[in-house]
Amino acid sequence: MIYDVLIVGGGLAGLRAAIAAEATGTKVAIVSKIHPLRSHSGAAQGGINAPLANHPDGKDDSPEKHAFDTVKGSDYLADQDTVEIMTSSAPAAIYELEHWGCPFNRFADGRIAQRPFGGAGFPRTCYGADKTGLYILHTLYEQVVKRNIPVIQEFFVTSLIANNQTCYGIVGLNLATGNIEALESKTVILATGGAGRIYGSTSNALTSTGLGMAIAYWAGAAIKDMEFIQFHPTSIIGKNILMTEGCRGEGGYLVNKDGDRFMKNYAPTKMELAPRDIVSRSIATEIEQGRGYENRYVYLDIRHLGAAKIKERLPGVRDICIDFLGVDPIDSPIPIQPAQHYTMGGIDTDMDGQTNIKGLYAAGECACVSVHGANRLGGNSLLETIIFGERSGRNASKYVSANVARQDERLVSNTIAAQALVIKNISQGNQGKENPYQIKNELNALMDKNVGIFRTEAELKLALDKVKELQQRFRRIKPSVSIARIYNYDILWRLELEANLDMAEITVAGALARKESRGSHSRRDFTTRDDANFLKHTLVYYTSDGPRLEYKPVTITKYQPQERKY
Repeated sequence: MIYDVLIVGGGLAGLRAAIAAEATGTKVAIVSKIHPLRSHSGAAQGGINAPLANHPDGKDDSPEKHAFDTVKGSDYLADQDTVEIMTSSAPAAIYELEHWGCPFNRFADGRIAQRPFGGAGFPRTCYGADKTGLYILHTLYEQVVKRNIPVIQEFFVTSLIANNQTCYGIVGLNLATGNIEALESKTVILATGGAGRIYGSTSNALTSTGLGMAIAYWAGAAIKDMEFIQFHPTSIIGKNILMTEGCRGEGGYLVNKDGDRFMKNYAPTKMELAPRDIVSRSIATEIEQGRGYENRYVYLDIRHLGAAKIKERLPGVRDICIDFLGVDPIDSPIPIQPAQHYTMGGIDTDMDGQTNIKGLYAAGECACVSVHGANRLGGNSLLETIIFGERSGRNASKYVSANVARQDERLVSNTIAAQALVIKNISQGNQGKENPYQIKNELNALMDKNVGIFRTEAELKLALDKVKELQQRFRRIKPSVSIARIYNYDILWRLELEANLDMAEITVAGALARKESRGSHSRRDFTTRDDANFLKHTLVYYTSDGPRLEYKPVTITKYQPQERKY
């Protein structure tokens, strides 16, 4: 099957890219290992940012002020020209979603409601209760159905068809048949989500393994800024299910075991609505210094908001607390701790989604278009998927119209054969004795312990050595317990584990080389931001000897780096 634009991933970025590409008249299809409505985008709760100036306290909001908040929140590592594109495009994108039927909450006068979020100078986060990502996901999927865009689901992509730094399609495992199949395309857009599952304590779905990033990395694409891992301040203990920033946006408190609203000691102006990196470090410090409950959590308290507001604006949070903790937040505080939440880094792209491989684009969390820098503001991730999903779909279509040459069919057959051999070796051909699931568990524990909210050179060196050891052990994994070809998820998980290991290696290598503290990357041995030496992006390239690091400058237009005060 041959397409003009082939989109890998059925979340928000992938769906929006498909809609944009289809609008140009190109032949489009979406490929996903799961049904699009099961994508991790549906877990996004709190909202999507746009300077609509609808809130009474936000009448003076503007795209410029949204851009400044984003750049400041990024600890000045965001590319400012790209940020300006995102914030200036935001209002129109929200109104488009509204016209397509997205059920945003409303103010009494009928305008889209907005709530405060961390690091923002104005209340600019549009929301649908605490299920915003799910509502937008359904809205976009309806548009995909309306436009008759094909969705090839339960197709597990394992490789690009690429040669001479040019992409011609994908090869993957058809889970329903067990066959290795090729889908040829003039362009490919990767929209496969983040790499949160390299950590054990994560709010990410099991599908967020970083495989899409790894596929691009193995084909020669640059991976950017992977050392910047966001830890969300509030996930429920034990399960790491997210408690949306909307809880604090609606007025929730963070309190330690002494009943003290401790954020006054860390961000006296913004309190609980400081950026996520600051709030996460503050919670971790409280616990580390003995002011947490049972030395492992603090409380998120929303009881004072009242039952009516909680039921109206935070119904999902209440359901999660009741179902997973046996706690009703109307009556009791919520025990929370930070958890890995978001990958600021990813496949390096320009503002149109283009990578350094011709015909290969990327959008959403798997990409790094550099609007988040060293720390993402809550509410900007959903906006990024919509703005840059649309741009990547539209610009991939332009590439199609300008490039009509097709690849040698031998490249397709050779790629299929190579992937068949990989799968054979990973499932049956290797007669080693290593348990892949033990390797996965050790990786998760290592990343949690050594590459967490606070980092040191000793911990990072140990982590890098251990990851390399796990990579060697992975080459000696024992054969699969099943030889079935249909829906053999053991094979799928083994392939994803290889990606986990390589994405972890990149993350650790970048963190070790960055001898400063910036945003989410907090070094105990280099406690200050070092603009003289590290106001630059980390680029990582695949080599047979391991990752090769390079750097490139940050784009600065209006906002010179300054101290972040909240």
